[in-house]
Amino acid sequence: VMEQLHAHGFNGDVVESVNVHDDIKIGLPTRDQYIENYKQSIRNLSKFGVKVICYNFMPTGWFRTSKGLPERGGAFVTGFSKEDGDKLPMTEYGEVSEEKMWENYEWFISQVMPVAEEAGVRMGLHPDDPPVSPLQGIARIFTNPDAIRRVLSLSDSPSHGLTFCQGTYVTMGAPVADVIREWKDRIFFVHQRDVAGTAENFHETFHDNGPTDMPAILRVYKEVGYAGPIRSDHVPTMAGEDNSQPSYGMNGTLFGVGYLKGMMDALEIEY
Repeated sequence: VMEQLHAHGFNGDVVESVNVHDDIKIGLPTRDQYIENYKQSIRNLSKFGVKVICYNFMPTGWFRTSKGLPERGGAFVTGFSKEDGDKLPMTEYGEVSEEKMWENYEWFISQVMPVAEEAGVRMGLHPDDPPVSPLQGIARIFTNPDAIRRVLSLSDSPSHGLTFCQGTYVTMGAPVADVIREWKDRIFFVHQRDVAGTAENFHETFHDNGPTDMPAILRVYKEVGYAGPIRSDHVPTMAGEDNSQPSYGMNGTLFGVGYLKGMMDALEIEY
């Protein structure tokens, strides 16, 4: 894959994502086997020029209760309702407490960061999306800025940092510009998208149709000297497109990338 990218003038600095096996997240006895696989994946990727790995620690993954909400022009977006989420059955793992999830994450960090540091790879944690807890009986612990501060306190390794999913921080109700300034040295990768609503009831929007002043936030990245990768994240499925991959339709992605590049051109931010 890297050879194909390089042959067409692209690089492969970021891999999103190297999935953390649920046995690690839940803390099952089989986790030792999977953590060794994860370490080897880091080593393997580093040999081909990968500099950043985006990962998450959500056993149920990024989660939506609706995937076909109407947006403008006949487009569809995803959304989340905690009321609907609370009606869903538990997973096979039953109840998993916040304390247990923190314990498991701290173990993961202790295992992975020395390997990543040796390999010259930076690990960017994606926050929990949606930032509510629990979901289907499993606690979600990366749901507010204080939790992220706790994350960053667990290791001072230069490989330990964040995937700053801007839309998730908007959903949290976090002061986005302020936390970018606070964590400027620990942000390794940026996802740019927008949402309307609250953590317990929201829907995604077009990049130019949400509550966030997108150019203002891009100015903050420029102000703090962020020069890492940034991408257009979750996008609407455009009218006439197949909605079999909600948030990742091709036409919506082209819109998101074009809008992002247009703002960066206007703000004289190099890419």
